[in-house]
Amino acid sequence: MSTDAVAILGFVALFALMLLRVPVGMAMGLVGVTGFGYLVGFSPALKLVGQTSMRTVTDYTFGVIPMFLLMGTLVSNSGMSRELFRAANGFVGHLRGGLGIATVAACAGFAAICGSSVATAATFSAVAYPEMRRFGYPQSFATGVIAAGGTLGAMLPPSTVLAVYGIITEQDIGKLFIAGIIPGLLAMMMYMITISLIGYFRPGFLPTGPQTSWRERFAGLKNIWAPVLLFVFVIGGLYGLPFLPRFTPTEAGGVGATGAFLIGIATGRLDREKILTSLLQATRTAAAVFTVLIGALIFGYFLTVTQTPQKVTEFLTGLGLGAYGVLALIMVMYLVLGCLMDAMAMIILTVPIIFPVVTHLGFDPIWFGVIIVMTVELGLIHPPVGMNVFVIKSVVKDVSFSTIFRGVLPFVATDLVRLVILIAFPLLATWLPQRMMAGVH
Repeated sequence: MSTDAVAILGFVALFALMLLRVPVGMAMGLVGVTGFGYLVGFSPALKLVGQTSMRTVTDYTFGVIPMFLLMGTLVSNSGMSRELFRAANGFVGHLRGGLGIATVAACAGFAAICGSSVATAATFSAVAYPEMRRFGYPQSFATGVIAAGGTLGAMLPPSTVLAVYGIITEQDIGKLFIAGIIPGLLAMMMYMITISLIGYFRPGFLPTGPQTSWRERFAGLKNIWAPVLLFVFVIGGLYGLPFLPRFTPTEAGGVGATGAFLIGIATGRLDREKILTSLLQATRTAAAVFTVLIGALIFGYFLTVTQTPQKVTEFLTGLGLGAYGVLALIMVMYLVLGCLMDAMAMIILTVPIIFPVVTHLGFDPIWFGVIIVMTVELGLIHPPVGMNVFVIKSVVKDVSFSTIFRGVLPFVATDLVRLVILIAFPLLATWLPQRMMAGVH
């Protein structure tokens, strides 16, 4: 059997296993070791499994994942999200749609110290949704805002998705984190503008919240010192601010996790039970991510033997569409896959095949990582998968899936506009990393 036929059969088997609900990491590993064994030999294939597993869990660079996951769980369980929401609500809650704007701002602040879109969506389903409903916000709008705000966890550093992309493509994770800052802030501002426009054109749809005094507003700001301090230390160390030592991404994760732990203990927000819960949550998530990574690496060796990445590159570049035509084709593929697959699985499965095409066309790999994460953000909120939607539904029991999906539609349109902006102006993603490298030299 030819290598092309083996590769096609491998993809068919992979999707069949995924349809049978075999975990994606297990499915990729099984197909990868079987295909590699058939083409090269089963003895080398079994050695490959052991070597890949050991190298993945002991690699210093890969330590960035459990460190930032632990930081995120400690932050989530210490209740910092409530202070962020109260502070933002104090300044904009009295405006029409202000509670929605406050939710987006608080989601951005929480995402910047959590790094998980799912955790952000789950947290603010409990924190912001009851407040919005109390003041008469429609269910669709309230859940739609939280779903959209949750996606900021995939873009703003320390993003787990960007870290995984960096590991797969061997790109500088620190540069990827910095590259996500401006696109993440752009997303936050565009979501806020979307909410303001909805309130302007449909004034009866969104109510106003309570007016707060300046004294209350400044009192609220005093309570957000902990997340601000964490963000400054972690991202400032990555960027190389003058008053901080420069961190590697793994060191930044360790500093962030330690800082979140010490702040939680010092403020009395973390007790023994919450610490154990945080450790357990981070361990489970890290184990799941590493299982998928190991499976993806084994599957990648199988693809290398079949020369699938090279053949896909030759096929796409031979279509005569030009660089941006091929990029548009790739984006459409990701948008379609986003309807069918989990975001992390989509990146791990497709990036090893698509990345050589992108580099061959001359696109900046850091910029492309940001573009990929933006398409992943869309997959987190649009039907039929919409991981953030399922998370919100698990927390808010009295709302239907159709109601949540109806609420996210304006934000899906906003994300599509933002995607076009980032493609048209790549400097939005590359300027800060370039400045970071200039600071090193």
